[in-house]
Formats: sequence, structure tokens, C-alpha cells
Amino acid sequence: MDGQVFSTAKTGFVVTSPSAFERKIVPIAVDNSDHAAIALYATESKIYPRGVTGFFSNIRWITVWLTQIIFYGFPWLEWGQRQAVLFDLGARRFFVFGLVLYPQDLVYLTAMLVIAALTLFLFTAVAGRLWCGYACPQTVYTEIFLWIEKKVCGDRSARMRLDAGPWTLNRYTRKVTKHVLWGVFSLWTGFTFVGYFTSIRELTLDVWQLNPTTWETFWILFYALATYGNAGYLREQICKHMCPYARFQSAMFDKDTLVVAYDKERGEPRGARSRKSDPLSLNLGACVDCNLCFQVCPTGIDIRHGLQYECIGCGACADVCNTVMDKMGYARGLVKYSTENAVEKKWTKSQIWHRVFRPRVLVYTSILAGILFAVIFNLVTRTPFKVDVVPDRGVVRVVEAGNIENIYRMQVMNAMESTQKFSVSVSGLPGIQITSENKLAVESTQSRWLAIRVQLPAETSAPGSYAIYFQVSALDSPGQVIEKSVFRVPN
Repeated sequence: MDGQVFSTAKTGFVVTSPSAFERKIVPIAVDNSDHAAIALYATESKIYPRGVTGFFSNIRWITVWLTQIIFYGFPWLEWGQRQAVLFDLGARRFFVFGLVLYPQDLVYLTAMLVIAALTLFLFTAVAGRLWCGYACPQTVYTEIFLWIEKKVCGDRSARMRLDAGPWTLNRYTRKVTKHVLWGVFSLWTGFTFVGYFTSIRELTLDVWQLNPTTWETFWILFYALATYGNAGYLREQICKHMCPYARFQSAMFDKDTLVVAYDKERGEPRGARSRKSDPLSLNLGACVDCNLCFQVCPTGIDIRHGLQYECIGCGACADVCNTVMDKMGYARGLVKYSTENAVEKKWTKSQIWHRVFRPRVLVYTSILAGILFAVIFNLVTRTPFKVDVVPDRGVVRVVEAGNIENIYRMQVMNAMESTQKFSVSVSGLPGIQITSENKLAVESTQSRWLAIRVQLPAETSAPGSYAIYFQVSALDSPGQVIEKSVFRVPN
């Protein structure tokens, strides 16, 4: 079991198993009693990822820039006279550029979640944990926090020396500077997050005047603390122990899934040698046992022990290994993106990509494409206003001339960026008609309630409940909504 510690009073040593691939002996104080001490968990050592450059590192940083430009930039974009992306929970309206959604449009949120899940399944089936290695917020913010730490405290060796050394003025200064920068960045992140739910310009003014609301303050600090703790302290622990995706990802893997793989046949037996040495004469493989692949790993695993659930597929080990192969004059690709079948059967790149379009991938792609088409078609063809009709069950009465009258409350929600005028009519029973005001104007992206009186000649229907239909038509633009309701005739 990972993390077990066994000790005895007679030997004075403990045997720990912090991972499936590492065993070490740690001395402890000897107890002269006959009792044995058993600790179930061992403290994990802090991981100091080494800096790396290369193709996959560049892709990762491009993704970091793109995601953060979108996240920090979208709240500041304007669309007409309003914020382009705003989820106004108080007004129960959601603005996404030219799209105005109401709580009744929950189906679109559901569709977005389904699309996100299917996209994740598709990418995982094709190339493993691409989301985790390149676009997951935990990975992105950890990368940013590590960059700040490297700029303030130095590279991997410098950071290790700094943490192992005494508390000098230099250490205090660097640590305080690092945490201040982390804190400022986290607060900025929390501020931006809240800016998606309240006007960010108004929020800026409130924060500048130290007058934000209680909930705004709470969520800014909460999101800032989550960013600070997850990216600054927990880091790989989130991926290894808290994220459920690492646990069920294997259900979506098969032998044709692209993963970061070590070519054991080519690399073993590993060993150090000079650049001029012939590895064949030394009976060595291509791996020089430099351990750089282990040092650059953000989750602290050794890819040479095979694929492990902690691997987030970032490709850092492939980048650093290619650098070492270049220096040694060996061919690249000792550590690379490949599949289990490709490594075993020595497939070419064309053979690997040919297996990408296998039945599982085609099924995911077909379902995803169908849902995307349905959502886009529905958004393009949807009527730009919504109607809710609520019968007033307490008002069913006989009025002048013996007519039966029911009263309804109608809500018309305008999802367009301009004021719209609407007319209301009713059908479903002979002689039924609206006797109150049947026209109304609704301002841009607003909603309005209208009380409607509907009368029916008494002799046309026996007592009971009857289905009727309200037709709401836009006068300034095409579109009509029909809402079903019930007309009650008393005994």
C-alpha cells in the first residue's frame, strides 16, 4: 500500500513506500520497549520541477496565454451598451455577446455540459489527458505560479538550496516577495471571476472606493484563496489525490490511445557514458540515466517505470529527453507521444494516426457533432422572445351578459437588444376573446408582466376545464410564440 510506514523498536529503522517505484530506509529513534510503532502515512517530499523548453512546453505556454487572455479579457469587452459576457444572477439574465438567455433556457446550459463531457471523452480516447496537461485551470495556474517562483527564487537547484538553508535576510526577502506576488495575482483572479457575475466596471469602482457588497467581497476572497492554495501549495496533490478524472481515466484508455511513453526496448539497459562512447560496446541502451525526465515532471513520477495514473500528459519529459538525445547525438523519441500498440509493434506515425479513427472515436465524434448541430440550429432559429402564462385560479367569475371570465398573468421576455412591441390573441374555444389590453412594449433585454382578462359566452361550453392557446406575435420583427393554458367554466 502506498504511503505505509513500518517500524520496530529493535531495528530503529522504518521502511516507507511513498510510491510504487521507490523504497527507502529512514532512521528513527529506537524505543527500548517491546512495543512496535506503526504509522500508516508518510509525508511526501516537496517537488521542485525543473525548467524545460521544447515543442510541448511551447504548446503548453501558448495554451496558458490563450486561456488567460480569454478569462481576464472577456469581462472587459463591451457589446453595444453592456458587458459582452455577463451572468446577471440578480436580474436572471445571461449575456453572451449577442445572445441573451433566461432561466428558461436551462436546456442550453445542459447541452453545454454534455458537449464538454463528450469533448473530454473524445480527447481522452484519442490522446489521453490532453486537458490535464495543457488546459486544466490547475495546470495553468500552477505553471504561472511556478514561473513567478522561478523568477523570484531561482531555478530548481537554487530553490532547493534556499529551502534547505538557514533563514537569512535573502531567504526572507525572496519568500515574502514570492508570496506577495502570488497573493496579488490570486486577488486579481478572484476579482475577475466575480466580474463575470456583476458589472466589472461597477465592481472596479466599488473596490477602489472600498465599498463592495458582502457577497462580492466573499467570492473575491474565496476564489483568490482557492487559487493561492491550489496553485501555490497543493499543486500536484490536486491531480494525484483530489481530482476524480485521474481515477476513472483508464476506462477511456485503450492500446491505441496516445500517451507519453518510454521506449524501454531502446533505452535499456540505461547508464551514464561520455558523448564519444559507443553504447553498443558498453552494452547500454539510449537512456543515459540523467534523471532529467523525473526532475521536470510536475507530479514527480518517473516515466521510465511506465504509464502511471499521476501522469498528466504534459510532455515535459519528452522535451527534456529530446534535448539530451540531441546533445548525445542520438535519435529523438526515446520518450514521446505514442500508443501501447505502436511501441510494441514498432508502428510508423502513419500507422498510429490510422488507428486514431477507430470505432470508439467515431462514435464520440458522431454524437458530439450531432449535439453541436442541434444546439447551433436551435440557437439560430429560436424565437427572440419567451412567454410564460400563469392562470389566476382565484378569479373565475360570471360577468355582464352572462359571460365567463378567467384572468391570466402573462410574462413576456424580450431577448433582443432593442425595444419590441407585441400583440396577444387567444383561441381554442368558440367565441373566446380577450377583453383587456392585448398589446404591450418590452424594453431591450427586459421582461414585463401583463394581466389579461379572457371571456367566453356561457352557453357555448359546459362546466369543466378546456385547453386554450395564447398567440404572442412580435410586431416589429418576425416571430410568434404559442402558449397553452386552461380555461375553467364553473358549475
